[in-house]
Amino acid sequence: MEAELGTKRLQLLVDTIPGLRRVAVLGARTDPFTRPYVRDFQEAADRIGLQLQPVLVHGPLEFEGAFAEMSKSGAKAVVIQALFQPHTRVVVELAGKHHLAVMSSYGYDTQAGGLISYSADHAAYFKRAAIFVDKILKGAKPGDLPVEQPEKFELVINLKTAKALGLTIPPSLLTRADQVIE
Repeated sequence: MEAELGTKRLQLLVDTIPGLRRVAVLGARTDPFTRPYVRDFQEAADRIGLQLQPVLVHGPLEFEGAFAEMSKSGAKAVVIQALFQPHTRVVVELAGKHHLAVMSSYGYDTQAGGLISYSADHAAYFKRAAIFVDKILKGAKPGDLPVEQPEKFELVINLKTAKALGLTIPPSLLTRADQVIE
């Protein structure tokens, strides 16, 4: 589902960063999900009229060079593949150093200094998972249970990071946010 939210995430960046033309995507070179993730973001960028810069790394040791490359190429924002969430602090520090806005799929990343996150409400779908586990433990066959999509999505915005990047978040976006970090 992460990649399917690409258009919404990119549009949020366009609405937040005046004159945005180029966005980087930081992905893992060896993760099998990266190729479709980047492809979906490329399709979303094409629809919106953005240039997408995929930057694939083997791991955190390549982050410094990756962020330098993004900045040098003119990217103003970077979408972080969710599997890099354990490295949030390093990602946020490097993004700040290179004056890049971070878009992620976890509110935690935004609380740690990323600019914005948009995703399904993780707590809500873990609660739903518990309900399914309960049904299975009571004898329900997993194949008979319906497939559900998340119904609630969360938008988190970090105003402190916006200020550091010289950005003013539009009031219309702030009113839609589930959480605003000041």
